[in-house]
Amino acid sequence: MRRSPLETYVEIISLLAQAGPLMLTDIMYKTNIACSLIKNDLDFLVKQNLVEERIVGKTGIVFVASQRGINVLKYFQEPKQMSPIVET
Repeated sequence: MRRSPLETYVEIISLLAQAGPLMLTDIMYKTNIACSLIKNDLDFLVKQNLVEERIVGKTGIVFVASQRGINVLKYFQEPKQMSPIVET
């Protein structure tokens, strides 16, 4: 089943919040999303200040969840942690 863009964004932010700074390829492999798609998603998340891009060394770039991204992640994860819906 295909993920919605929102589900993809939440998954990326969640991964970065849990795993810490990751390179593009690490994010790509852990989320199982194609490189071209993950680049677009990360560009969007960086522009929205949900993810930060940091330079490591001379040419290395890593991504990390920003405080705003963590706040958004908490917002989307709260309903899952509340009491489950019981169907009668």
